[in-house]
Amino acid sequence: MKNLFTATLALLAMTVWAAAATLGDDGLHKAPWMRDTFKDLREDLAEANAEGKRLMVIIEQRGCIYCKKMHDEVFSVEEVADYIDENFFVVQINMFGDVEVTDFDGEALAEKNMVKKWGTLFTPMILFFPEEVAEGATASQAAVATMPGAFGRYTTFNLLNWVVEKGYDGDEPFQKYHARMLETQSQ
Repeated sequence: MKNLFTATLALLAMTVWAAAATLGDDGLHKAPWMRDTFKDLREDLAEANAEGKRLMVIIEQRGCIYCKKMHDEVFSVEEVADYIDENFFVVQINMFGDVEVTDFDGEALAEKNMVKKWGTLFTPMILFFPEEVAEGATASQAAVATMPGAFGRYTTFNLLNWVVEKGYDGDEPFQKYHARMLETQSQ
């Protein structure tokens, strides 16, 4: 009986892990809330606005242990996943990919060259955008917030909320907002 219980737990753990670690053909983690677009950020922003959502670009790379950590431990949390799905239009960029990306300034480059243009060094890197981007601005110039690296559930969830609430336009910096919100969240 003990062996059956242990085997059942092992099978359950493998099933949960397999669901949390879905990889695409490009080796990047895939989530149901990610969009498959032509990667023209101007079009993606217009579509996000039409849906009443905020544009979020997530840069990842094959084999990134921190990307895996975010997908397994943060993006898989129902509250976080639901919030992203309801409030964000998410486009994934492969740090070393060859798919063409068109920046807000109209320049089209392969993903790997666009990421270099934006000065991105780490993955995951998440860029959040306003509803309107100034003409001629690049994504790195237009971003209202960036999240460089892997963070925990509450930091990520609070940053998502801060962006939706346009905290970047207010007087309370994210760190103070986050500290205030942590007082109400269980850890």
